[in-house]
This record gives sequence, structure tokens and C-alpha cells, in this order.
Amino acid sequence: MRCITNQCVLIVWLCACQYAKAQQKNFVIPDSLESKDYEYFNKNIRYNEQDSSKELLYAHSWLTKAKKEKNFDQMAMAYKVLIYKSNLKLQLKYSDSMVTAAKKTTNIELIGSAFMTKGIIYYDLKEHKKALDYYLIADGYISKTNNQYLIYKVKYVVALIKLYLGFYHEAIALFKECVNYFKDENDRAYLNSLHSLGLCYNHIGKYKLSSQMNQMGLSEGLRLKNLEMQYYFIQSEGVNQYFNHNYSDAVKKLTIVLPSLKRNKDYANETLAYFYIGKSYWSQKLQEKALPYFKKIDEAFQKQNYIRPDLREAYEILINYYKQKNDVEHELYYVRNLLKVDKLLFKDFRYLSGKIDKEYDTKELLQTERNLKPSTKYGIIAVCIVITSLVTMLVLFINRHLKNKKLFKELMNRRPNTHKPLISGDSNKETELDISPEVVAAILKNIEKFELKKKYLGKDMTLRKMAILLNTNTKYVTKIIARYRGKGTIEYISDLKIDHIVELLKNENKYRNYTNKALGEEAGFGSTQNFTRAFNNRTGLSPTYFINKLKNQ
Repeated sequence: MRCITNQCVLIVWLCACQYAKAQQKNFVIPDSLESKDYEYFNKNIRYNEQDSSKELLYAHSWLTKAKKEKNFDQMAMAYKVLIYKSNLKLQLKYSDSMVTAAKKTTNIELIGSAFMTKGIIYYDLKEHKKALDYYLIADGYISKTNNQYLIYKVKYVVALIKLYLGFYHEAIALFKECVNYFKDENDRAYLNSLHSLGLCYNHIGKYKLSSQMNQMGLSEGLRLKNLEMQYYFIQSEGVNQYFNHNYSDAVKKLTIVLPSLKRNKDYANETLAYFYIGKSYWSQKLQEKALPYFKKIDEAFQKQNYIRPDLREAYEILINYYKQKNDVEHELYYVRNLLKVDKLLFKDFRYLSGKIDKEYDTKELLQTERNLKPSTKYGIIAVCIVITSLVTMLVLFINRHLKNKKLFKELMNRRPNTHKPLISGDSNKETELDISPEVVAAILKNIEKFELKKKYLGKDMTLRKMAILLNTNTKYVTKIIARYRGKGTIEYISDLKIDHIVELLKNENKYRNYTNKALGEEAGFGSTQNFTRAFNNRTGLSPTYFINKLKNQ
């Protein structure tokens, strides 16, 4: 027994020694591995075990053998293994060597794959510009092959950039393709695609679909015995629960996943979890509990230079909080940092959207054009339309926040409508209406009562119903409303309803927890769609945006 123990110690010591030597330039392949071929090394390395000394020994032996034989294909593959097994600093170094080795071959699949791996490293570093550059170089090679796995891998990484940019519907189309393809090809890629698809659904407000993707991801992970993505699906569901106003459940789920995110040094998702924990506490009026989590967003920006558009709201909340506290020092601190954030986001998004449009989307369109063989004239028109649309989307994305902020401020400063007397001293108006002055005066008096008693809140209030309430006919009502309120009758009724709801939301907290459907019923709209459309027409904002801004004040 003692002899066996000594042998085990000796083996561990030898592996440790070889591992240490593997970090040096003068690495020598151990005698036990000298005669092994490349297939042996490939079969005996598990890519999901990052800290295996034994597998590092195999990888360095593989690389040394390839260098000795000047086999650049195998050199590139060995460097790729070392990337999986190494820390970030070495990953960047090995990725350069991998690309150099691959370019010395005639294997365009290998060259494309090498550039894509390098792009993935930069994406993990949140250096999206460099990541996209290498993805597009990779696509230039891979699109010339018939390797479906690599083609779909490019689709996936480009979809991630589109998700980051906010082109959610385009990303959804790509992720759906990836889910269908990877389901039978690669378990982890399949689960990643499901997770990313769920994130897209969340961003466009389809929380039920997002939850379905999360539940599917959890069950499929168990079925496939691949649990690496489990806590990412739990985190995604935690964010969903925030948007569904289940704040306690959101905090619970997001708190559960934090240790795993920290352990994996996934500061991006760790920061996202902090943000929505903070938002959940804030929505429950637990401001003091929320503040430390919002400050984590600034810490990530200062330490990692990491930020994305949806996280910038943390700065606005902090600025408004300290403004209300008359804490000028902290307010100024976060104002200055928000300016830095906006500068970085604008620069990053302008580069990425232009690049992905010019070098990927346009090429995809041209490939489709070649496949379908349309006329050159219509092909060029299609490309121009798509390019113009994407550029327009970017400009709208950048300006939307500033526009909404301005509209919200104007709406908050707008005084309640103190219905002005409608009776005019100008007798010419009655003459122009072709209605007797006595009748006009009577109708105007009834309109004032209609407004003061809020009769307009009646269910599905129409011109006909209003005319009955005013003891007149629809023709007279239409003419008088147009003359004295300056708008059509339907618009007049709709605006009164929306003004009423706005004042309720501004002054009574309970209405801020109402759904759009409930608010619409409160105002007497026939459907939720009619209410949201009328709210937007009157205020320029959606009810959801207005309510969220009120909650975050």
C-alpha cells in the first residue's frame, strides 16, 4: 500500500514538473508521449477542463511535435487547445500564434476558424470592435466552404453582436436558425442559442416566450447532462420576473446565480444581475437597499470599462437620488461618469453598426441576390434600402433616450387642464358656425359640465353618445368642438381621457401598478390597443415608459 502511495506521489510530482517546463520555451516531450500521434493527443484532451495539468502536458507535447515536424495545421490546432487551457494573458498570445500558423496552411476552414476563435476571445473581453473585426475576417474564409458547423458558428457570433446593438428581430432570426442546427450537432452551442434567443424575447417585451426558452434550456440541460448553462437560464428568468413585477422572486433568482458568476469571473453577467437586483429593490421603494447595487454598475465601468445601453439607467437613478438629497458632490461625480459612458456607447455603437452593416449584412444580401438571380437594378435597390434602414435604426436608437427624457420632463411640468370657459365674446364665431347664438351658448355650457364632471370617461364614449349628453345633434357638436377646442371630436375625447390618466399616474402611486389594460378601462377605452395608441399620440411616450420613469424618480 505504501509503495502504491509513493508511486502516486511520484506521478503527481512528475506531472507538475512537466507542467512547469511546459511554460518554458525549451519544452521536451516526455518519453511516454514521444511516440504518440496527433490523433492520440486530440482524443485524450477534454476541452471543458481548464486547469488540468495532465492535459496541458499533452497540449504542449502536441505543439512541440507539430513545430518539430513543421506541421502548421497541427500547430494551429494545438494552439487552440492551449487557448482553452490558459489564462487570459496567454490566450491572447496563443491566439496570435494560432492565426499565424493557420495562415501558413492552405486550409481556409482552419484559417477562418482561427480568426473566429480570436474574435471570441475579444468578445469575452467585451472588446466588441476587435471581436467584430475578427468575426468578419473569419466569415470571409468560412463563407467559401461547405462546413455547416463553422457557417452556423459565424451566424451565432454575429447574432450576439446584433443582440448587443439592439437589432433584436434580426438576432432572433439568426438564433432560431442556430437552435435548429445545433440541436443535433453540439449540446453547448444548442443551449447557448436557446439562452440568447430568450434574451432577445425579453428585450422586445415577450416575457412569456423568454420564460419558455429558459424553461426549455433548464430541462434540455438536464436531458443532455450538460449543466454549464443552468445558472444563466436562472439569471435570465430572474430578469423576466423583474419585468413581470415579481420583484422578490427576481431578487431571489439573481442572488442565487451571483456566486457562480463570480466564480467564473463573468463580470458582465454579474453586473447585469446587480442592476436588476437594484431595480427590483427600487421598485419596492427600498432605495437604500438598491443604491449599492446601482453603484456596482459604475464600479464595473471604472474597473473593466464595461457598460451597455440598458445599464446606463443606473447612472440616471443615482444622479436623481443625489440631486433630491442636495448632495452636489455625488451628483456631479455620476454626471461626469455618465458623460463618459455616453461617449463610449456612441463611439462603440457607431463603429459596430456601420461595420456589421457594411461587411456582413451587405455581403449576406449580395449572396442572396446571387442565389436568387434577380436583376442588378433591384438587387442594388434592396441593398441600399437595408443599409439606409440600419443606419436609421442606429440614429433612432441614439436619439430615442434624449427625446423620451425631454418629453417626460415636459409632461411632468404640464399643468392639469383647468377647463377654460368656452363661451366666447366674439359673436362672429356663432355666425360662422351657422348656428343660432342661443343654441351655441347652451351647448358650450353643457360642454363645460361634460368636462368638469368627467363624463368623457364613459365606456367607449363616441360622438353620438356625447351629442345625447349635450342635448343636441352630432353635427352641432362636431362644429363647436372644432371651433372652440381646435380638434376633431374623437381626438378631443381621447385627449381628455389621456390627460386624466396622466394626472392619476403623477399623483397617485397605486395607479402606477396598473396594467395598460386596467388603465385603459379606467379611462373608458374600448381596448388596450386603443388606450396605448391614444397615450402615445397625446404624450409621445408609451404608458410603460412613463410609468417606469415615475417609479424610478
